[in-house]
Amino acid sequence: MVPVGQNVLTLQDFSDILFKGKPVKLTDAALNRVEANFSFLKEFGADKLIYGLNTGFGPMAQYKVGKENLLQLQYNLIRSHCSGEGLLLDPVLVKGLMVARLNSLMQGYSGIHPDTVKLLVDLINKNITPCIYEHGGVGASGDLVQLAHLALAMIGEGEVVYENNILPTGPVFQKLGIKPLCVHMREGIALINGTSAMTGIGLINVLHAKNALGWSALLSALTNELVESYDDHYSNELNRVKPHKGQNFVAGMLRDILKGSKMIRNRSEHWFEETDNNRGIVDGKVQEYYSLRCVPQILGPIYDTISQAEISLVDELNSVNDNPIISHEDHNVFHGGNFHGDYVSLEMDKLKISISKLSMLSERQINFLMNNRLNEKFPPFLNLGIPGLNFGMQGVQFTATSIVAENQTLSFPMYIHSIPNNNDNQDIVSMGCNSAMMARRVIENSFAVLAIQLMSLLQAIGFLDCQDRLAPWTLSFYSRVKDMFPKFVEDQPKFREIQKIKTFLENTDPYVPFF
Repeated sequence: MVPVGQNVLTLQDFSDILFKGKPVKLTDAALNRVEANFSFLKEFGADKLIYGLNTGFGPMAQYKVGKENLLQLQYNLIRSHCSGEGLLLDPVLVKGLMVARLNSLMQGYSGIHPDTVKLLVDLINKNITPCIYEHGGVGASGDLVQLAHLALAMIGEGEVVYENNILPTGPVFQKLGIKPLCVHMREGIALINGTSAMTGIGLINVLHAKNALGWSALLSALTNELVESYDDHYSNELNRVKPHKGQNFVAGMLRDILKGSKMIRNRSEHWFEETDNNRGIVDGKVQEYYSLRCVPQILGPIYDTISQAEISLVDELNSVNDNPIISHEDHNVFHGGNFHGDYVSLEMDKLKISISKLSMLSERQINFLMNNRLNEKFPPFLNLGIPGLNFGMQGVQFTATSIVAENQTLSFPMYIHSIPNNNDNQDIVSMGCNSAMMARRVIENSFAVLAIQLMSLLQAIGFLDCQDRLAPWTLSFYSRVKDMFPKFVEDQPKFREIQKIKTFLENTDPYVPFF
């Protein structure tokens, strides 16, 4: 079980809950803190004007709400903001959102009744995910619309996904013996006024981006190997004089992957011996194209970007991000803007830009394998049939190019795309959930490009029949995947293979020691 509330929740904890099915449990100390915080607010707020407790919301905060309507105020807030539109979020994204909201509430600064977090744990552990739509939040008073749909399910209304079916919430709760949440004081605003949608989605993006980087490093290494590149561009001696952590890490990955290869060439054995200085033209390429020899310099910044995104989003995961902050320790209530999603929005924009660049590198390496005038090694489009009659990998290259073009367009930043709304109360916003969703799209796209690159490499190995010359690591990898896409001569549709290999890459650890 993963304890929530007492210690910092790590990215590994988050991953274990979502992808390994580890259940969540609440620590007694943290639950006692939530109880103490609720009791403090109940006493402290009895005779004071506190935003969201006995006032309207946003620009209507100047309207005081009478005691007889305080609980209805919270229900009205939840129901009125269930205005999402577009596709339903994937259940794994919703579960990530729920874990992020739970961890924020368990910090004990939200003035909620313990029933709230206990219900969230029940939903998470029983894989009941509310129906939440992709569009709605602007990421400044938090993810109001997405989180309102979470709160709607928690009060027993709306719909949920359970056992792969979309069902009304009430009957599902009744079947499983779950009691809907009853508002005690400020559960409505505490549930919806935070950054948990963008944070949950963003953390899943970070996990998938790490995986994509591992595959990109592996496929880049294998591409260099098949075209018999020189070894100095990923050498320690070259890279250590440029002390970026990511660059040196990626260079080290390439060295590990290609150790023992009989295809990679040592420059000193080919270029540094005595030569005929009278010759005007050198046979062969002195240096490889940038997409081959600049892999550490291209993937290195992507590594660093993912690392920084992890730091920022794990901080956000462990933050109190609603408003106001109820501090029973300081015996006070503090109003501010911890719900503002700029940290997540900026990191997601940086992440999608970097993964777009990763897909661009993959596409250029695919192009190198396809273009016989560049590689001077393979038939055009890796076509092993009759030129003109057969077409080889020509069709799948179009798909890779199309996807990368979309990634480039999606890489326009959301972080700077603020639109004032809410009667200008929210006059500068983060668009954090939009940013996280667009980053997710870019990452998903990039796995398709990597799948096409892997297919191309398998076809290239089949053409060269070079298995006995591969490095031990790349040979082991080839042995694992070769049956997924056997060498082909006659033209056949390839769309199913693209999807199959994309799914494999998304759900498989590349087994490269990184991060």
